[in-house]
Amino acid sequence: MKLGIIRCMQTEDYCPGTADFKAVREKTGAFAAVTEEIEIIGFCSCGGCPGKKAVLRARELVKRGADAIAFASCIHKGTPIGYPCPFAKRMQQLVAQDLGDGITYFDYTH
Repeated sequence: MKLGIIRCMQTEDYCPGTADFKAVREKTGAFAAVTEEIEIIGFCSCGGCPGKKAVLRARELVKRGADAIAFASCIHKGTPIGYPCPFAKRMQQLVAQDLGDGITYFDYTH
């Protein structure tokens, strides 16, 4: 699996994403059921509220080889700031609508 991770821009000043990378490396959290090797293709932000740039960034991750997109835990769960993105579901719908079938999606990472 070739994975692209989209994170919340609000958290990037103080969260380096180490828990996301650890979850992928150790196949925990959302990746616990993944049996194949996982290669991270890219790690980028949603572009800021309301996440309009997520579609373009997901498209770019797929262009660069990703066949799976994970929305980092900061988006759906609000980790570590305790504030889930109010646009998370719509953002994921728009990304899935744009990319079509053949892409695997993860709602969170860890």
